[in-house]
Amino acid sequence: MSTLWDFLLKYSRWFLFTFYVVVSCILLFDTNPYQHYVWMTSAGRVTSAIYGVAANVTSYFHLHDINEDLQRRTADLELEVIGLRNQLRAMNEKVYADSLAHDSVMQPFDFIIAHVISNSVSRTHNYITIEKGRLDSVRPEMGVVDQNGVVGIVNVVGDHSARVISLLNPKMRLSCKVKGRDYFGSLVWDGHNPGEAVLEEMPRHERFRKGDTIVTSGYSAVFPEGIPVGTIISHEKEHDDNFYALRIRLLTDFSTLSTVRVIANDMRQELDSLTAGEENDSRTNP
Repeated sequence: MSTLWDFLLKYSRWFLFTFYVVVSCILLFDTNPYQHYVWMTSAGRVTSAIYGVAANVTSYFHLHDINEDLQRRTADLELEVIGLRNQLRAMNEKVYADSLAHDSVMQPFDFIIAHVISNSVSRTHNYITIEKGRLDSVRPEMGVVDQNGVVGIVNVVGDHSARVISLLNPKMRLSCKVKGRDYFGSLVWDGHNPGEAVLEEMPRHERFRKGDTIVTSGYSAVFPEGIPVGTIISHEKEHDDNFYALRIRLLTDFSTLSTVRVIANDMRQELDSLTAGEENDSRTNP
């Protein structure tokens, strides 16, 4: 206690001086309007600056929480966009399926709607990849078409995707005929224009006109008869003078493929067994 008294006595003059200064300032600013205005303005500026600094510091320390909240909001919006995109895709598939109900050629067949995820048109051998596979009942040697005409044949199948041999591939030969005629030939891409192909082995005694429609012949279990393929542009002689080669403008635009349908022929297994039986008979009875 004596130490405290000694401290107060020692600095009593300073305490007294401080007291007088404080009282003088109070009297000065309270009794003089101008000094009071200057004091309040200055004090307000200082207070505002202090509050501003404090707000900036507080905001800085809350940036982590704000960033997490933004990330959550962004993730929710992305999920919403994905959901809307899937709904739109399902609606488009339904509209596409409903539009096939009036297709008399395809009515006896089932089909699997698929979306193209990769496609080539400028290579020597072109292929298409679709996002449906074995788990979606897609099998090798199924025909693939779009709303315009023939696209190709399923070649390799995975669980969730499949590779299609494009009609723009010399390995694929398609049995076709002129619509309304019985004579048929073999359509093949000659590797030049992705919008054209050649229908070979057409009898020379027949008369073909520019613009005639070429359709599938139906002489296979892959494609039913009557699916549009293209129209005749011109015709020319083959090496054998008894046949014509018809140049065909393809109806399918392979550069804009997006949605296709895979043809599921329920009679495919039965037809294959009959074909196998014919081959066995030819071996036993030469």
